[in-house]
Amino acid sequence: MQAHPAPPSKPRATARPRRPGIALTVIAACQLMVVLDATIVNIALPHIQTALGFSTNNLTWVINAYALTFGGLLLLGGRAGDLLGRRRMFITGIALFSLASLLGGFAQEPWQLLAARALQGVGGAIASPTSLALIATTFPEGPERNRAFGVFASVSAGGGAVGLLAGGMLTDWLDWRWVLFVNVPIGVLIALLAPRYINESQRHPGRFDLPGAFASTLGMAALVYGFIRAASEGWSDGLATASFGAAAVLLIAFIAIERRTSQPITPLKLFRDRNRSGTYAMMLSLAAAMFGMFFFIVLFVQNVLHYSPVKAGLAFLPVTAAIVLGAGIATNLLPRLGPKPFMTVGCLLTATGMGWLTFIDPGSSYASGILGPMLLFGFGMGLNFVTLTLTAVSGIADSESGAASGMLNTTQQVGGALGLSVLTTIFSSASESEAKKQIPKFLAEGSPEQKAEFARTHRLPAPWNDSVLAHGISNAFIAAASLAVVAALIALFIIQVRKSDLDALSGKSGASA
Repeated sequence: MQAHPAPPSKPRATARPRRPGIALTVIAACQLMVVLDATIVNIALPHIQTALGFSTNNLTWVINAYALTFGGLLLLGGRAGDLLGRRRMFITGIALFSLASLLGGFAQEPWQLLAARALQGVGGAIASPTSLALIATTFPEGPERNRAFGVFASVSAGGGAVGLLAGGMLTDWLDWRWVLFVNVPIGVLIALLAPRYINESQRHPGRFDLPGAFASTLGMAALVYGFIRAASEGWSDGLATASFGAAAVLLIAFIAIERRTSQPITPLKLFRDRNRSGTYAMMLSLAAAMFGMFFFIVLFVQNVLHYSPVKAGLAFLPVTAAIVLGAGIATNLLPRLGPKPFMTVGCLLTATGMGWLTFIDPGSSYASGILGPMLLFGFGMGLNFVTLTLTAVSGIADSESGAASGMLNTTQQVGGALGLSVLTTIFSSASESEAKKQIPKFLAEGSPEQKAEFARTHRLPAPWNDSVLAHGISNAFIAAASLAVVAALIALFIIQVRKSDLDALSGKSGASA
């Protein structure tokens, strides 16, 4: 069915039979694919290292190449959807992501895989903000949109755990290359279904803020790279210091550009609302804690508990279930209670789970030392992701929903990358300190064969190395718990819920958030 002709300045898309369930499935599948790709390769890293000959230091770039381009280009991706049409950019991003996955799966040299991972990040940065904006423009404000946001938020929060399980299964049962190949048929299916079941958004007249896009993208990338470099080379490293300096200059320039331009890539008025600004700050802190939890628990269960890749992935299923449960409760009660109670309780539960994990030691089992904290963490994150997602875009003008959702995704990705780098630095420092204590014990108690191996590799064997890892991980979780506490304080003292917010969330009015 064709829509009525619209004025040239505001072209309208062709109306299609509306199947909201299928449309939501397509959008959620895209988000799941993009989010889980941040973790799906984690468990496959040892196999990738052996197959392609990565050094240990360079291996980290298999993760970081994706995080850099994804986090750095999200703002530009959101703006592109506003100007060029969100469905069009959604399909473009998925196609690019799928092509990059195919190329990465066939990689024969380290640089080929890293280039493919960076290209995946570009595709994800285009598809992810447009997928969230499509929910805001496809579903009417009120209970129907709240449910859609609940599904989207559950997928976003649980995607990391799903990626770990999928990565373990594909690596164990097939080959590490399938952690990349698996995206191709899914991406092709999404690209074919999207034109049929998702309406195109209005293309808003305007232009690209290329200076702002240039400054924000390079500034974000320099900031992320600075933390990544500092985590591996130390905070006094010259290149890390230069990256931080470049990031500061570029991001200050970005703010100055956005204040002067008439059509900014990120309207600064988004931050005038304290609820929205608080939401972005909370997402930054919680994402840092979340990325750290996934990384260090994977490290513990594989290296201390000696889980196989599949078993390590299965260990995270309870987190996914807890996230879905929390998201479902928040979705149903949010219109009645508003976001503040869920944000506060969610952050406190997350902080409690992180605090519980600080007691981890070599004798901790999965049942006694990991499962309980992960369930608290997952339930708290489920409560938070729904409320943060809805608060970030509720009440936003249609022409700016891409920018608002792009900023939310940016804070999640950049917060995760920065937080993981900081937590890894804390982990490394604490591990080195504990290793100095364990080496004399090893030299006194170790067998001649173990001592010979240590002299060759400079790596402590179990159980001494288990103590080193556990000590470093427990210290990293102290910082992760602190980040969650910061988010809770923001929820308590920054977030304010007005009657207009409650009306907008319940669909009783069109009041602006």
